[in-house]
Amino acid sequence: MGGSVDPDLVVQAQGGDHAAFERLALVVSDRVHGIAFNILRDRDRAEDATQQTLLAIWRDLPQLRDPTRFEAWVYRIAVRACHAEARRTRRWLSVVSPWSGEGPTVSDAGIEAVADRDQFDRAFRRLSVDQRTVIVLHHYLGLTIEQVGETIGVSDGTVKSRLNRGCARLRTALAVDATDTGENTRMGVTR
Repeated sequence: MGGSVDPDLVVQAQGGDHAAFERLALVVSDRVHGIAFNILRDRDRAEDATQQTLLAIWRDLPQLRDPTRFEAWVYRIAVRACHAEARRTRRWLSVVSPWSGEGPTVSDAGIEAVADRDQFDRAFRRLSVDQRTVIVLHHYLGLTIEQVGETIGVSDGTVKSRLNRGCARLRTALAVDATDTGENTRMGVTR
C-alpha cells in the first residue's frame, strides 16, 4: 500500500459508495494477506485473517476519523485479526503435497534454496505471535519502531524488546536447526 491509498476514496467508501470500497479492498487485500501469512505462517489461517480484516474494514470504516490514517488503521485491524486467528488455533499445521516422482528436475541450488526457506520457516514458527508481528511490521512493511508501536498499541520500548528478542531467538533457532541438520546428515538421517 505504501501511501497509495487516496483519502478521497476512503471518504467515498465511508459514505457508502460500494465501488469505492471495492477499489479500497483491491488495494489493501494483497498487503493484508502478506502480513497475515508472514505472521501466521499458514495459508488457510492467513486467508481467514484477511477475510476477517476486510469484514472489519467494511463494518468499521464509517467510524474512521482521519482518512489519511487509513493504512495504519488497516494494519492495526490486520494484526488484531492475526492474533485472534492464532488464539483460535494454537497448533501449527504442516501442509505437505505428495510428490509423484515425476515432473521437472531441480538443480542443487534450487534444492538448497528450498531447504533454506524451510529452515527459516521452521525457525520463524518457533517465535511467539507478538515477536513475529513486530518483525513482519518492521522488516516486511518497513514501518519504523514508532509506527509499529502505534499500530499494535504498545510502547516503543516494548517493540524494541520484542524485535530484539525475536531476532535473537530466530538466529538461535536457525543455528540449532543448521547444527541438527548437519549432524543428522552425517549420521545418514534425513528429515
